[in-house]
Amino acid sequence: MSDPAKVRRHAERVRELVASVVRSQIKDPRLGMITITDARITADLRDATVFYTVLGDAVAQADTAAALESAKGLLRSTVGKALGLRHSPTLTFVLDDVQDQVKHIDDLLAAARNADAEVQRLAARAEYAGEAQPYRVDDDETDDDETDDEADVAADVTEQPRGGAAR
Repeated sequence: MSDPAKVRRHAERVRELVASVVRSQIKDPRLGMITITDARITADLRDATVFYTVLGDAVAQADTAAALESAKGLLRSTVGKALGLRHSPTLTFVLDDVQDQVKHIDDLLAAARNADAEVQRLAARAEYAGEAQPYRVDDDETDDDETDDEADVAADVTEQPRGGAAR
């Protein structure tokens, strides 16, 4: 297998070469506003995957994909000559839909922000269902009575014989 740094350098070079050939040598009218975003090459340097984005709708994307497929031979020979490898890598073109995913995530985040703002708005004017203090607050008189009752219970417990149950 090849050195990973060498593979990364070759992948970067493939990306640069394909971008320059697409910009300068391919004159296909189907080719839209294309950007070569990334290239990855296998460790044996035989297969390269080139990722691209196209500005436009689905028709522009399909036309650009067809133009790249028709120019694949020219691109492969140019890449093979420039890299100086024994075997020219086969090129596979993949539409990079990162922008669509970013837009989808941004839409989800905006929806979450709106939902949070709605919850905050509802919470700001919310009122208690019952009293503001739902727990019973005892007066000082009842506190004294409870302490007397607790002392009586403690005395009853100490009076029971140790040997068994109370009679």
